[in-house]
Amino acid sequence: MAHALTHSEKTLAEPGALPDHGLIGLLDPRLRIVLAVLFAVVVVALSTLPALALALGCALCLLALSRLPVRRTLRRMAMMDGFIFFMMAMLPFTVPGDPIFSLWGLSASWQGVARAIEIGLTANAVILALMVLVGTQEPVTLGHALHGLRCPETLVHLMMFTIRYIEVLREEYLRLRAAMKVRGFRPGTNWHTYRSFGYLVGMMLVRAIERSERILGAMKCRGFSGRIVLLQDFALTPRDHAFAAAVVLACAALIGAELAWR
Repeated sequence: MAHALTHSEKTLAEPGALPDHGLIGLLDPRLRIVLAVLFAVVVVALSTLPALALALGCALCLLALSRLPVRRTLRRMAMMDGFIFFMMAMLPFTVPGDPIFSLWGLSASWQGVARAIEIGLTANAVILALMVLVGTQEPVTLGHALHGLRCPETLVHLMMFTIRYIEVLREEYLRLRAAMKVRGFRPGTNWHTYRSFGYLVGMMLVRAIERSERILGAMKCRGFSGRIVLLQDFALTPRDHAFAAAVVLACAALIGAELAWR
C-alpha cells in the first residue's frame, strides 16, 4: 500500500480523470478546509433570518463555482433535511410565543416557526458549503490536506483507512448474507434470527481482524513506518489569496447584516 502521496494521486478514488469542479477545484485543499470551517462558524453564530438567507445565497454561489450537478446536490441535501424535518415540525408547537393556530390542543407560535426556519437555513447553508469546499476533494487529497494542517497523523491514518476499507467490509457483509440466504435463512422475529445476526456480526469482526493483520504485514513489507511521506507539498497561489479574501469579506458582510438586522 502506497503512503507517498502527491496532490493528484487517486489511490482511493475510482479510475478515470478527475472531475472538473471549476474554480473550487483549482484551490489549495488546505485553504478549502479552513474556509469551510470559518464559514460554518460564522453561519452558526447568525440568528436573524435575513443574514441566514444571505448565507444560504453565498453557499449557492459556491455551488455554482464548483460546477457540481445542481439537482443531484440538492437531492443529497434533501436527504439531510429529512433528518431534521420532524424537529422543525415540532418547534412551532414547543416554543412559546404568539399563537397562529391550534392542532389537537397544541398551539403553534410565530416564534416557533421563525426558529424552525432559522435552523433550516443554518443547516442547509453549512452543509452545502461543506459539500462544495470539502466534499469535492478526493479522499487521499483530503488526508494530504489535513496532514498539511498539522492534524494528528493517527487521525489522518484512521480516516483514510476507514474510507478505503468500509467498502471492503460491505462486500464481506454481502457475501456472508448471500451465504445465509443460500442455506435457507429467512429473517423473522425469533431467537434463531437474533442468534444468526449475532453470528454474522461476530464473523464480520473476526474477518476484519484477520484482514487487518494481513494488511499490516503487507505494509511492513513495503517499509511502512507509521509516517505519511509526502512527495509534493501544497503551495498557495494568488488565486487562493483572492478567493480567501472574497470569503472573508463575505463572512464580514454576513456579520454586518446580522448586527444591522438585530
